[in-house]
Parts: sequence; structure tokens; C-alpha cells
Amino acid sequence: MFKMDPATLRATLEELEKATRDHADWHAEVTRTIVCRVPCDADDLAEDAHRRCRFGQWYFGTVPVELRTQPAFVSLEAEHRRVHGLAARLLRQITDAAAVDHADYDAFVEISAKVRLELASLRHEIQGALRSSDALTGAYGRAEVLPELREWRELARRGVAQCCIVFMDLDHFKEINDRYGHQVGDEVLAGAVRGLSQHLRPYDKVFRYGGDEFLIALPGADLAIGQAVIRRVREGLAGKALVVGPDGIALHTTASFGLALLDPEVSVEDSIERADQALLLAKAAGRNRVINWDAALTTSTRLRRLQLDDAPE
Repeated sequence: MFKMDPATLRATLEELEKATRDHADWHAEVTRTIVCRVPCDADDLAEDAHRRCRFGQWYFGTVPVELRTQPAFVSLEAEHRRVHGLAARLLRQITDAAAVDHADYDAFVEISAKVRLELASLRHEIQGALRSSDALTGAYGRAEVLPELREWRELARRGVAQCCIVFMDLDHFKEINDRYGHQVGDEVLAGAVRGLSQHLRPYDKVFRYGGDEFLIALPGADLAIGQAVIRRVREGLAGKALVVGPDGIALHTTASFGLALLDPEVSVEDSIERADQALLLAKAAGRNRVINWDAALTTSTRLRRLQLDDAPE
């Protein structure tokens, strides 16, 4: 998941597309220089030519950290360096009035195609993230929930890896909307997702399920790991101001969480329902807590037990 809000994603995509055009312009100019035997740009003969070109300045510049971790972005560095190395070799050949080596030129064409492929792959990933993300918060949209969880359920069924699912609901969110208005409420929702991203693992995913309710997928987590991750998330949200209200007051909110294992023996929808039931219990027991779904207890028994201990877990 690109842990960037939609506006940042769109800006990143625009920068990538400009960098792609810059690289295409450079490639066209180098090819023209080789074919027409005209003087070349001295920067293209430098040892660090891959850093001097406009594409290189973008690549090694202020690219968002989230983009730098994408495999397609990482692999670009080696291919881009290689294409510049081959270009320099070809340009030296024509500068020395030598014949262009066919093998070098073929390699230049081949590596250039790989760079274009990696750029297209990266662009496709960002565009996909934009299509599947919630426009307000940057979380994945609800339509992505079932396909994602069905893949993890199949892995769990085959004994490859477990997965926990968590329902999260912001506590007393309606009061924020009523007091400060929906614009501030929207900022709180976006701030909550940013807060989640800071405390979740890199491969966890957040889906906006509806309103102020979110579903979190924790791949590879059993109940114990899921509890540990979500306790950290709960404490992080509770201790951080999400936005500053129009009156200058920092707005804090807590969240309630219902956690269930993605059970390979039942449907994904049933596992989601279990997490939802656990969330309802967390809210009924006082909010700002994490509750596991437990098949051994009836709802009424669980409620009575939870009401004996009002402190967050």
C-alpha cells in the first residue's frame, strides 16, 4: 500500500510522468547524436551521468519515501545507470570516429526498453492505488476488502499464513461533526488514517468501510500478534492530536477495535461479522479498547464480563 493521501499520490504521479518524458527526451537526443554523428553533451560522458540528467535529478532528489520502497522504483536505479553507461560507450565511439559496436547498440536498445517497462509498471501501481483508494482518507476503498481477504483466507486454508482482521470505529465521532462541522470531521478521518499508517506494519492494509468505520487487515498475524499491533495503534491514536479545530483547540479522539482471526473454515463475510461483533462489544464496554471475538462466550455473557472491568485492555 502506498501510505500517501490521494493528493500526494496524484502529485507523485505527475512528477513521475514528467520524469518519464525527460528520460524519453534524453534517449531521443542520444539516439540522434549517435545516428547523425553530431557533438554530444559532455555530461553524458561523465561517470555520474545517470545523476546529472533530469531524470536522475528527480530519482535521487526529493522523492517520497513511500515511493522509494516500491520494488519497481528500486530496480530503476541499476537499469538507468546501465543505459547511461552504454550511451557513454557509444558516444565515445563516435567521438573517436570509430564504428558503432553493434552489440553495444543492441544492449543500449534492450536496456532502454527495460527502463521504459519499469517506469510503466511504477506508473500502473500508482494509478491503481489512486483508483482503489478512498478519496478523502487515502485508505483502500471498501470494494477492495473482499478480494484482498479472500486471497489471505486461501493462504490460511493452505496453512501458509494466518491473517487477523480488525474493525475500528472512532469514538464519539458524531459529536465532532455536530460541534465543529463535517469539514473538520473529514480532517479527523484523514488524520486517523495517517495515524494508523504510522503505527501499523508496512504490509498491513487499511480499508475505509463506511463513515468513520475502518477495516484493517494484518497479514501473517495470529491473535496474539494482532492484539499487540492494535494495542500500539490504539495507544498511538489516543495520545495524538489529529487536527486543530477552528477555535485553535487540538482535537483528540480515541478508537474502539474488534479483532477476529480470518477463519479458513468459514466465509470471509462471516469472519468480518465476527470482527464487527467484537467491535460492538468494545463500544458497549466503554470504548477505547481492543476486544477479541470469542466463540466460547455468548454476547450477553461477554457483555457482563466486560462491564466488570471498565478499564481499557
